[in-house]
Amino acid sequence: MELEFFSAAFFSALLAIVLIDLVLAGDNALIIGLVARNLPKEQQNKVIFWGTFGAIAIRAAMAMVVVYILAVPGFMLAGGLALVWIARKLLMPGSDMAVHEEKLANAPVTSLFGAIRTVVIADAVMGVDNVIAIGGAAGGSMFLLILGLAISVPIIVWGSHLVIKLVDRFPAVILLGGAVLAWTAYTMIVREPFLAAWFQTHPALKMVTAILIFSVSMSPWIAARLSERMRPITVLLPALMIWLLGVEVAGTLLHTKLTYLSATETGAQVLNAVRWVGWVPLALAFLWIREQRLNARQTQGI
Repeated sequence: MELEFFSAAFFSALLAIVLIDLVLAGDNALIIGLVARNLPKEQQNKVIFWGTFGAIAIRAAMAMVVVYILAVPGFMLAGGLALVWIARKLLMPGSDMAVHEEKLANAPVTSLFGAIRTVVIADAVMGVDNVIAIGGAAGGSMFLLILGLAISVPIIVWGSHLVIKLVDRFPAVILLGGAVLAWTAYTMIVREPFLAAWFQTHPALKMVTAILIFSVSMSPWIAARLSERMRPITVLLPALMIWLLGVEVAGTLLHTKLTYLSATETGAQVLNAVRWVGWVPLALAFLWIREQRLNARQTQGI
């Protein structure tokens, strides 16, 4: 469904695309700069121009494909789950993203063509996340999709140092970008055709799904700022949301109507008891095992 031009939803989607470009397209600008630095001065501008041209062409082709396959049953769900993984990767302290980029950038380059090829291949590998994210944020609007790609061009060509300085000066940009990716993942999952009807009959589960997606996406950033004793919350919170969703799925499969405040049928009463109490022994077992491991680690360190 196309978004109405210059509506609140349009500008909201556009802002999300700009943030996605800032946090994801900067990697590709960095690759071009790292590859071009290994060549003679007179060839660097050619690498930047043709490398960017080839990268944008491949990204545009991937974006066009994404627009059409977003309508394929199951792809919105898969794309949403992919964005959750991308958000986690973005917010992971000491992740292997920099190592991966360095390997791509330092691939053997012996000619101008080899440098351009390295840039294009690197962007094709690393640009998938950007295309999926923009496609999801565009909400089916081809205009927004093309605009998002157009915005990514100056970021890729001129924006590497700007993005790096911006992120160094304001680290919250990365956190905000992760939150935008998590929200985009949520909107894609709840718009999944074969899940939409289920969410309509279980409206409370939209909130549960949102909490699950945000807690999983943001957990690396949160865990890095919590003490060792408090870090289990980053596992227990999403696990509890998965438990609640699982009970609802079981109720649907068993054709048992569940309510959050009361239950009249025996099957519904049992499922309600499982929903509210069944997770407690599992959580306590997890905390006990983790405590034992921490104690053993501390003992070995003495």
